Amino acid sequence: MSRRQRVTTALLLAPLPVLALLLLPTPWLAALVAAVLLAGLWEWTAFAGLSDTLPRIAFLAANALLIAALAWGAGPSLFPLKLLALLGVLWWLAVVLWVLHPGFADGEGQGAGALKLLAGSLAVVPAWCALVWLHAGELGPRWALFAIALVWAADSGAYFAGSKFGRRKLAPAVSPNKSWEGVWGGLTACALLAVLGFGLLGLGWRQLPALVLLVLLAAVASVVGDLLESLMKRHSGLKDSGRIFPGHGGVMDRLDSLLAALPVFAVGKAWLGL
Repeated sequence: MSRRQRVTTALLLAPLPVLALLLLPTPWLAALVAAVLLAGLWEWTAFAGLSDTLPRIAFLAANALLIAALAWGAGPSLFPLKLLALLGVLWWLAVVLWVLHPGFADGEGQGAGALKLLAGSLAVVPAWCALVWLHAGELGPRWALFAIALVWAADSGAYFAGSKFGRRKLAPAVSPNKSWEGVWGGLTACALLAVLGFGLLGLGWRQLPALVLLVLLAAVASVVGDLLESLMKRHSGLKDSGRIFPGHGGVMDRLDSLLAALPVFAVGKAWLGL
C-alpha cells in the first residue's frame, strides 16, 4: 500500500468518528460503535478459521446479544460496563504473554479456533464498554474523542519514527516491520497530545502529569493490540483483515490498537481520578 493512499483514506474517514463522538447522544453512539465493532468481529472470525456463513453469523449474534444485554442492564452507574472494561485490561495483560510466545495456539484445531474466537470477544466487548463509559461521563464526548486521538497520535508517531529511524525490531516473530524507535515515536506524540489538550478536558496543570501517565499507558496498550492482530494474521496466513478501506485493509486493521487502548484508558482515568 502507498503512503499517499493511506493518508488520503485517513483524511476522508477522520471527520466521521469525530462528528459522531461530539454530536451523537451516548445511546446512539453506543449503537453505532457496536455496529462497527461487530463488523470488525466478523473479519476476526477468519483468523479463527471460520469460513462457513452460519457459524460466523451465530458467533456475531452471540456477541451482539451480549452487548445489547450490557446496554440494557447498565443502569445509571454503568457498573457492568466498568466491570467488563476492567476485564479487558486484565485480558490485554494476558495478551502480552501470548505475544511473547507467538507459537501458542498456532494451529487449525478446534481448541485453537475457539481460543481465537474468545480472544475476539475479549477484545471487542470491553472496548465497547470502555468507550460508552467514557462518553457518558462529564465532558464525555471530549474524553472519548481524546482517547481516539491518542491512538491516532501513537500510530502516526510510530509510523513516521519507525520509517525514518527504525533499527531495532520490536517483535520480529510477530510483526517484522515494527521497531522500538517507532514505539518511542508514538509515545512522544501521545505525550505531546496530552500537553496540548489537557485544558480542553477540564484539567489543570497539577493534573497534567497524571494525564501524561494515562496516555502513555494507553499508548503502550495500543501497541499490544496491534501486535495481537498481527499475530492472528500470521497464524491464519492473512495479510489484511479485509479490503474495505483502500490502503488500510479491513475494519479490524483500523480498530486493533483502539481495542486495547480504550479499556486501559477508561480504567486508568478512573484509577487516577481524572
